[in-house]
Amino acid sequence: MGKKGKEKNTVNKAKHTKLLNRKKNKLKKEKETRKERLKAIMDLSRKKQNT
Repeated sequence: MGKKGKEKNTVNKAKHTKLLNRKKNKLKKEKETRKERLKAIMDLSRKKQNT
């Protein structure tokens, strides 16, 4: 006999996936901003060395 009523775990799985995706996007964004900052610092140091 199958279970009657609401399906089990579907709401929690959806919330969990949403939170994991949010975390992944945040980490990806932080990685990109870190890369951009480092690039800017490197450019500044090169300009100072050339002058």
